[in-house]
Order: sequence, then C-alpha cells, then structure tokens
Amino acid sequence: MTPSIGTTPDGKLAKTAVYYLTFIALGLCTASFGPTLPGLAAHTQSRLADVSFLFTARSLGYFLGSLMAGRLFDRYRGHIVLASGLLLMVVMLALTPVISLLWVLTIVLAVLGLSESFIDVGDNSMLVWVHRARVGPFMNGLHFFFRVGAFISPIIIAQLVLATGDITWAYWVLALLIAPLILVVLRLPSPKALPASSHPSGDKVNTMLVSLVVLFFFLYVSAEVGYAGWIFTYALKLGLTDPTNAAYLTSTFWVALTLGRLLSVVIATRFSPRAVLTTDLTGCVISIAIALMFPTSLVAIWIATFGLGLSMASIFPTTLSFAERRMHMTAKVNSWFFAGSAAGSMIVPWMIGLLFESAGPQVVMQVVAIALALAVVDFVALVRYSGGIPDASLHH
Repeated sequence: MTPSIGTTPDGKLAKTAVYYLTFIALGLCTASFGPTLPGLAAHTQSRLADVSFLFTARSLGYFLGSLMAGRLFDRYRGHIVLASGLLLMVVMLALTPVISLLWVLTIVLAVLGLSESFIDVGDNSMLVWVHRARVGPFMNGLHFFFRVGAFISPIIIAQLVLATGDITWAYWVLALLIAPLILVVLRLPSPKALPASSHPSGDKVNTMLVSLVVLFFFLYVSAEVGYAGWIFTYALKLGLTDPTNAAYLTSTFWVALTLGRLLSVVIATRFSPRAVLTTDLTGCVISIAIALMFPTSLVAIWIATFGLGLSMASIFPTTLSFAERRMHMTAKVNSWFFAGSAAGSMIVPWMIGLLFESAGPQVVMQVVAIALALAVVDFVALVRYSGGIPDASLHH
C-alpha cells in the first residue's frame, strides 16, 4: 500500500510549511490593529477610549473561539476547520475599514478574533500531532513565522496609509494576501490527534498544572498585547515621533520578536525550556524598567521596545514545549491555554484604554510592568510545582 502524503517525511514537511504560512497570515492580521487604531476611531467618529473596547471585543471572540476550537480540532478534520478560520479572517478584514458604526465594528472584530483562535489553536495542536516529541524546534519555528507576518504588517499599513491617506486599502491588501491560503490548506490531508498512551501522564488532566500555565499565558499575553497595541499611540501622544515613525516603532517590536524567534529555533535544541524562560523573563524585566525610568526619551523607548520584543520572542512556544513535556496535549488542553491568553489580551489592553486619557500615556508602561512582575511570580510557582512531574522527553 502506498503511504499517504501525511505519513511521509515530505508530508510532514508540507504540513509544517502550511502551518508556517498560515501563521504568517495570523501575524499579518494580529499586528494590523495597533497602527490602525486611530484610523478606526476616525472612521467611526469615536474617541480612543471608546475604540479601545475593540480590543476586548476581538479578544472575547478569540476567547470563545478558543473554547470551541479545541473540541472542533479533536473531533473533525483539522484542515477543514483551519480553512474555515482563514475564510472568516479574510471576510472580516475586508469589512473592517468600511464600517462606520462602532457597534457593528465591534461585532466584526469579535468574529475576527474568533477566526484567529481557530488558526492559533489549530496550528499549535496539529504541529504537535505531526512532530510529537521532536516538536520543540518546529514549535519555535511556527511562532517565528507569526513574527514575520507581524513585522511586515505595520510596514504594509504605513506605506499604504502614506500612499492613500486612509487605512482602507491596508486592510484590503492584507485580506488579498491571506485568501489564497484557504485552497493551499485544503489540498493536504489532516494529521491525526495523538493517543493518550503516547504520553507518560496518560489522559489524566493535571488541573493545577494546567491552571498555572493558563495564568502564565494570561499575564504574559497581557504584557505583549498591551505593549504592542499601545506603543504606537503612546509615542504619538507624548509627542515623541510622527505617525509613520510610530508605525516603524511598532515594527521594531515585531522585528525584535521575529529575530528572537529565529534564534530560539536553535536555542531550543540546546537548552531546556526552563532555562530559556528564565532568561526571557529576566530580559523582559530589564527592558520594561528602562521604559519606566525614561518614559519621554525616544532613544530609551526604542531600546526598551527592541529589548522587550527580543526577550518575549520565545516565551509562548517555549511554554507550550514546557507543558508538552509534562502533560498529554489534546486540542482541548491547548484551547484552555489559548483561552487564558485571550483573556489577557481582552482585559489588559482595554484597561489601558480606559486609563489612557485620564492617567496619561505612562499607564501603558506601568500596566505592562505589573503584568510582567506577576508573570515572574507565577513562573516560579509553575517550576516548583512541576518539578516532580515526569518529563515526556525522557520517555521517547
């Protein structure tokens, strides 16, 4: 019998390439929001405090989608679900810049968040199913390509806004770039979920371990999305730079994340997830301290932005690898992790928006610093609790 493309080395490579491409699309979509926030406010004739609720709507959609996606990917063919998420993303991106009513835009952004969760949960789950115990470097590679898309997105937006004077074509071009991936995904067979017997912990869910990881994702993503989503407006409101260069400042954050993610592909093969996460969190604390100490210095903000992006680069995939070694990773478990991250991206950027005009732009750095400090505390608890749990890497 001739093996299917999904069981051959070439099949694994083809699927991995597709997941990488769809993660570029996810990065393009995710990083488009911050630089277009003032434009969306203008389109809907709203204040920044009002449109900041769009962060919450988008993240609420992502949160609900994450809970749905886990069950869908465990029960149905993964590539069908993934293609459905891409289709939703394309349609919502195309609609976003032409809507003038804030409440309608809120619904569109919520559906866009739902589509993002399908891609996020699906790619992370199916990559584990394809590569199993050897997923570490591939997982870092997956999130590297998310950063590629996130780095390119603000540049595309800045150039199209400069050329057209509006954000409409920026969203439409992103939609056109993502649309062909729907057909690419549907051409390949879906991978099969891992059996519970493949992990030393079996199919039992360690509630405390899952909860600590979920909380860590909540805090880390709060800091990342809070910074990435508001650094553009922070720089503008403090008069540090003009809109075009503020968009490039956002790109600097994403390019640092991209560079760090590329380095982490190699680092993941040489160091343990615990060591990598310890180093990453240390770099985050140092970087945000620089921003807090010199809040009105453009040079300091550039340094802090690059340092924070570089340090944050491998936190998400390394935490997934850390968890994969200690529990059976179903799409349902993954969905809880992504629901935690969605809650962080939903609540904290919204809080920043509520406080931005009354407390001043400095609230961005203060809230991010608090989230990172709490993430460090949670990581210490996670390391201590998981110390006695069998490491799956020893059983393969």
